[in-house]
Amino acid sequence: PVIGPEGMASSGARGAVPPVGVSKACSSCVRTADVKEACSQCDRFVCESCSRLCSCCNTVTCSLCSVIDYGDVGEQVLCNGCSIFQV
Repeated sequence: PVIGPEGMASSGARGAVPPVGVSKACSSCVRTADVKEACSQCDRFVCESCSRLCSCCNTVTCSLCSVIDYGDVGEQVLCNGCSIFQV
């Protein structure tokens, strides 16, 4: 195994599905996350409670890769990619 940037051993395969019987933890709350729920920006696993849907491009993001815009339209969740286009 290789030690990754987060200090954990990894096989080097990003986004790989874990073996049967192994669950992934949510990157925000450490609850068990569904394997198909991953942040579109950073590929971290997020549970349904912690995932956010970007109001602009409708992709799933984690709390670290999204911002809440409190503009004239009201509260909007924006992923980091879409937030750079909001003025």
